[in-house]
Amino acid sequence: MTLLLIRHGETPLNIARVLQPAATPLSEKGHRQAVALAHRVAALGPAAIVSSDLPRALQTAQHLARATGLSITTTALLQERNFGDLRGRAYDSLDRDPMQMPDAPPGGESMPAFEQRIAAAFAHLVELRTAIAGPLAVVSHGLVVKALLMGFARRRHDDQHLPIRMRNCSLSILGYTAPFEIELLDCTAHLTGDLIEPTRSLSGG
Repeated sequence: MTLLLIRHGETPLNIARVLQPAATPLSEKGHRQAVALAHRVAALGPAAIVSSDLPRALQTAQHLARATGLSITTTALLQERNFGDLRGRAYDSLDRDPMQMPDAPPGGESMPAFEQRIAAAFAHLVELRTAIAGPLAVVSHGLVVKALLMGFARRRHDDQHLPIRMRNCSLSILGYTAPFEIELLDCTAHLTGDLIEPTRSLSGG
């Protein structure tokens, strides 16, 4: 277990199914989810933490930092795809799925540009992991985690299908050397009771 890929905790706009502005923070429930996640990941003995610099990811990483005593390195490479002028809009009010659109929304990021950034992010993660003596905890966003898994990881079994959506505070684990095999996928076993994510919560954006 060497790359610990984590999606941030719940935000108010995830629940409202709104594409999120950059400054969107965690909800109260999202903070509690992040605490539960932090206890689980701390037991895996991470040697370093790297996070998206957007507040919802960074706040999640801060709970992990408190649980482990580690500092956090941030990088804009792990930011969620930028949906530009669509941010702040209700997902269900749009006439097409922005998560799938190849072109850039006004003021936003095209799918090819996003994929190019994710490739740079993965190379950066492998470089960071190579320089430390234990697992690297990576805190990011739904579309980013899914893009990393789709673009660079190998499924361990033929029936190991990538989920349509990555759940809030889910944990995925993969090796950091080729073939980057997936050891755990979108697991939220650490979330119980009211911490479990509603199935219609928006993943990505």
